[in-house]
Amino acid sequence: MNARSRISGLTVFCGVLFLLSVQVLAQWPFGVPTTPDAQRTAMNGVRSQVNWVQNASRTAPNYGESGYGNMQQTFEGLRQAFNGFKQTLTPKQLTQGANSLAELDAGLDIIQEAFVNYQEDRANGRPVGLALRNMCGDLRQGSAVWLQEFNKICSRIRVGWG
Repeated sequence: MNARSRISGLTVFCGVLFLLSVQVLAQWPFGVPTTPDAQRTAMNGVRSQVNWVQNASRTAPNYGESGYGNMQQTFEGLRQAFNGFKQTLTPKQLTQGANSLAELDAGLDIIQEAFVNYQEDRANGRPVGLALRNMCGDLRQGSAVWLQEFNKICSRIRVGWG
């Protein structure tokens, strides 16, 4: 058996293994855990993702157009982390924090407008570096304020408490 055949066979095997794992996960009977440990882990994941946004916003202007794509991906990671966090909350926490959690979702929508502003700046002829610097500043400032509110809400609805 030559190397190409082995690689091809390994690729098929990995593909089948992946499909089987997806099938098993799709049939997993349990939801996301709502334990205090799961909540703390998810809460720290959101905080870490905000740090990623903050760090990426400092360096993205150095990378031109690819910096824009990196910021989009990093910001989407924050949104996904927040959605995952909400899944760890108990029904009581979701009820207590319903309005506040909705405001945090709306806050992410508002922060995301920085990407639209970047596109408008570029369409109006603004150089990539300047448009990206403005967008990153907005993302950095917006995510810092958002994180403050997130932390307040987590404390108020007792995230991660037994």
